[in-house]
Amino acid sequence: MSNLTGSYSISMDPKGRMAIPARIRESLESTGAARLWITAHMYERCLLVYSEEEWQPVLAKIQALPAGNEHVRRIQRRFIGQAVNLEMDANGRLLVPPTLRDFAHLDKKLMLVCLGNKMELWNEDSWNAFMDQPLEGDMPADLQNLSF
Repeated sequence: MSNLTGSYSISMDPKGRMAIPARIRESLESTGAARLWITAHMYERCLLVYSEEEWQPVLAKIQALPAGNEHVRRIQRRFIGQAVNLEMDANGRLLVPPTLRDFAHLDKKLMLVCLGNKMELWNEDSWNAFMDQPLEGDMPADLQNLSF
């Protein structure tokens, strides 16, 4: 799953089913990733989608954080406590649980944003508003000299 890129406008039916685009589905199936993990994003009102292979190391890192810290407990509750393991049906659809749909304000129009090793699932209006926001504040020093 580490080579997924691009953004896809997709739809969700009234039951909460969304179809994974064919290109993404083929890439997932070629790596044996028919099951996906979906959870709440830590900082934005969207969902994170991981293949099993990508999920396990991230889960281990979050579980290894010191639970005595209030911020860590909050992260664990949101990230791990909201996580659901889903399997695509024969038509390449996922059924997104109501609690996660409510968290990310998902309705009929969605954006699936591929970020290499994971995907984000956004309400389309929220995604467009997010993309229209200018970056505020100074760029962190370690990011100022990035070149591509």
